[in-house]
Amino acid sequence: MRLTWERRSNIATLLAVENLTVAYGAVGALKGISLEIQEGNVVAVLGANGAGKTTLLKAISGLVPIKGGKILLNGEDLSLHQAYMLASMGVVHVPEGRHVFATLSVEENLKLGSYGIRKTTSPQDLQKTLSWVFELFPLLAERRKQLAGTLSGGEQQMLAIGRGLVARPKIMLLDEPSLGLAPILVQEIFRVIRQIHEEEGVTILLVEQNARKALGIANYGYILEVGNIAIQDTAAALRENEQVRAAYLGGGHMLAATGHY
Repeated sequence: MRLTWERRSNIATLLAVENLTVAYGAVGALKGISLEIQEGNVVAVLGANGAGKTTLLKAISGLVPIKGGKILLNGEDLSLHQAYMLASMGVVHVPEGRHVFATLSVEENLKLGSYGIRKTTSPQDLQKTLSWVFELFPLLAERRKQLAGTLSGGEQQMLAIGRGLVARPKIMLLDEPSLGLAPILVQEIFRVIRQIHEEEGVTILLVEQNARKALGIANYGYILEVGNIAIQDTAAALRENEQVRAAYLGGGHMLAATGHY
């Protein structure tokens, strides 16, 4: 099944972060960073533990207050809206750690993903999207009545991504989707990320410990170091950058991903 996301006729900047500053008390987590995400692209954000990757996603989705700068979605300042409103505007955040509703079924978790768009989307379209998610993740279809808390870690990650897709996002923020998963499940998660990007044109901002996998599907990438953008370039160029290769790609190296900055 193919769905059609709403797209503009020409490639344009969908999300712009301008001189963004975030601090936890006296500690600066993001120090005036700026980045752009073009509509329909996958953008990877890489960096070591404490670099500011998770804070960036939380700032975009309104989960942490910003100290300065702007976050613009199609030119509209997201800081003027409450966090709970952003999903209905097209910003969907799949956080590190999955955070599924353990006492609800798989299907109930997925349906909750549509909460913010129910007033603007017909029940028929919502059902089509739900069916599409089950096609993407056949394991979820098999377990649709099973409690989410009884799923494996990989299955919960699939559910978290699926729940985000039900909201028909303009941009999906994925925070460490492969963290803690067995290699075969990492392959499956990245297969789906590639599929939703290539077939549906979903714009994705990806924070990921597995630099090799992330740069393998991204169009563009940013390297964060202690709250600053150290390097930015096309994903192809970053894969060939000697500094990036030595720090993040040598010997199949994966970035540490245990912090919350």
